[in-house]
Amino acid sequence: MKKTYLKPKLFSVMKTYSKQQLVKDIIAGIIVAIIALPLSIALALASGVEPACGVYTAIAAGFIVSFLGGSRVQIAGPTAAFATIVAGIVATQGMSGLFLATIIAGIILILMGIFKLGSLIKFIPYTITTGFTAGIAVTILIGQVKDFLGLKYKEGVKPIETIEKIEANIDAMGTFSWQALLVGAICLLILIVYPKFEKRVPPSLIAVVVGAVLVKLIPTLDEGVYTIGELYTIPSGLPKVDFGSIDISLKSISEILPDAFTIAILAAIESLLSCVVADSMVNSNHNSNMELVAQGCGNIASVLFGGIPATGAIARTAANAKNGGRTPIAGMVHAVALLLVLLFLMPYAGLIPMPAIAAILFIVAYNMSEWRKFVKTIKHAPKSDTVVMVITFGLTVIFDLVVAIEVGMVLAAMLFMKRMSDEASVTGWKYIDSENDSESIDIRVVPKGVRVYEISGPMFFGAADKILDITFKDYTHCLILRMRAVPAIDSTAMNSLETIHKKCKANGIHLLLSHVNPQPLKAMKKSGFYDVVGAENFCGHIDEALTKASDLVKESTEAVLA
Repeated sequence: MKKTYLKPKLFSVMKTYSKQQLVKDIIAGIIVAIIALPLSIALALASGVEPACGVYTAIAAGFIVSFLGGSRVQIAGPTAAFATIVAGIVATQGMSGLFLATIIAGIILILMGIFKLGSLIKFIPYTITTGFTAGIAVTILIGQVKDFLGLKYKEGVKPIETIEKIEANIDAMGTFSWQALLVGAICLLILIVYPKFEKRVPPSLIAVVVGAVLVKLIPTLDEGVYTIGELYTIPSGLPKVDFGSIDISLKSISEILPDAFTIAILAAIESLLSCVVADSMVNSNHNSNMELVAQGCGNIASVLFGGIPATGAIARTAANAKNGGRTPIAGMVHAVALLLVLLFLMPYAGLIPMPAIAAILFIVAYNMSEWRKFVKTIKHAPKSDTVVMVITFGLTVIFDLVVAIEVGMVLAAMLFMKRMSDEASVTGWKYIDSENDSESIDIRVVPKGVRVYEISGPMFFGAADKILDITFKDYTHCLILRMRAVPAIDSTAMNSLETIHKKCKANGIHLLLSHVNPQPLKAMKKSGFYDVVGAENFCGHIDEALTKASDLVKESTEAVLA
């Protein structure tokens, strides 16, 4: 029976599922839910939406991605990578714009999986992902300075871009609250120090509990610190989404399409990277195409449930694997546990102080920045790669992720083409006195009147002009193009070859081609060049070409003498 490439991992692992593994999955799922709760709330606030939206996302996307996904232990939910994108969409297009963008992104992800595009994600350069990931980390950090220092913006000031936030923070420094800084610093210290001594209870949970207790029990702190409940409405029960307010018109779709593509590409990159990390931890192999379909369905389910875009969360996925989770059941348990919290405990989230949330996001930004990789790339990578990474980083911080990825990909492609062009060469054979090099096994006798050119590297539009540098002598009767080192050729290079052939024909020079590889040969046949030159003029080896050239020169000489 033929295996389908779109088979959820859950259906495969259930064949050998045991009660022992069920217990491990339940425990792992509950632990991940405890980790996910404060993170989901924090990431929702960083995304400019209500705190409950983060929990909605973790529930809906978390369950669907685990149920349909291509990984054993993937945990999906809101992630820091989406924070700046979501915040920008919400600020400019509102929640209806975010809903539409995420639905379209979900459809794109599903189509990517159906058409087996899971492997194409590898073509996005490492330097670009490193650059925009570090850029997102910086934007998150800057965005949380306000709550960490207890700053109050002037009425009507709602900065969206990172530079605007920096200016707004500087203008609001006069409203600095030492109480907020103290609570934030204590929570940050817990997040840094606590994991060194205890790893069973998530430090983020300890931080929010300690922060809430400090603000509640110490009146002095309560005066200068805002809590989530004071700034946002904390709903209890299931979400209510007003689908009637969503504008699904051609104009609104065209406006939101760039953001939708950004969400889809970022979701694909993040989730598949998370799958790779998970595979190494549990000694498994994920199904990338099925994972993309699951991510698409998960994102659609998320916004239908009142959430925001989601993807695979590497930290939560790793926590799942480390705590014994080995099947998608653990991810589904994590979603159910969060649903129970939403129904019965969510109002208590209103007690969490905003500086505690800022401290959590500081740690999230630090961890996702991977600054060591960033510095290592600057020190050791080629200058062109470093330039792409730094520019992508800068554009992410100054503008947004859409601009950063677009410019980064164009730059990376251009630099790659230049690199390939530099590797390509068209060089004529050096004619030497054979008596002085009689011991060389590479020496070949080239008949008088024969010129040989060695073409190396991929022949594409960036290197096609080098073919036109081929020259002839007055006494040249035959030209041999040795192409054993040409792996590929495009239409521009083919046009250059056709030009050379016409020049040969006009000057009475016979053209031979030696050792043409499969792809160039296929291109030559398709363009008609093979038939014009003649099959008899394509030689499998340089020695065969030299012998044929020698015969052609003799024939030409005899014809002239006759």
